[in-house]
Amino acid sequence: MSAAVELGVLPGGNPLRIPRCTPGIGQVILSPSSADLIEGVRLQPFTVWPDDRGYFLEVARLGQGLVTGFPASSQVSTAVNYPGIIKAFHYHRQQTDFWVPAAGLLQVALVDMRVSSATYGAKNTIFAGTLRPWQILIPPGVMHGYKVVGQQPSMLVYVTDRTYDPADEGRIPYDDSSIAYDWKLQHK
Repeated sequence: MSAAVELGVLPGGNPLRIPRCTPGIGQVILSPSSADLIEGVRLQPFTVWPDDRGYFLEVARLGQGLVTGFPASSQVSTAVNYPGIIKAFHYHRQQTDFWVPAAGLLQVALVDMRVSSATYGAKNTIFAGTLRPWQILIPPGVMHGYKVVGQQPSMLVYVTDRTYDPADEGRIPYDDSSIAYDWKLQHK
């Protein structure tokens, strides 16, 4: 797909365009306060309370934390995925996603496609899940997807600030040459 393809406009007039990215996985985000984090993406640790029966985690309290401003009519969904599965890429023009990887480990890929953003074209990788319990807020115009890493299935619980509307969602193949995201194991 060409980097010049326009993919719509966000409320407020910011056009969306697939950037031409440097091949690789972009900046690996190791801290919620990383200076390399795409503009508008927010991370926050969540607490897991384990005991001899399993564990409990609170996904969100509407009106607090990263979901402040989400309406009470928000949609809450979950996706269970098997090891090695890649679900990428998609984006929204209006919807904000709030992700809580509740089990397993996800390699989350984010790409800023908002032309007027200070981080347009930036590519982030976030490893989140049981080993790094982070909540992830993904604003409209930030392309996102993930791969399940490790030997365990993953469970992603997510809250959206509006009911799902297929007309709001765009999709791009996981192996799009403009994005050039490297889904292979990164030998270090």
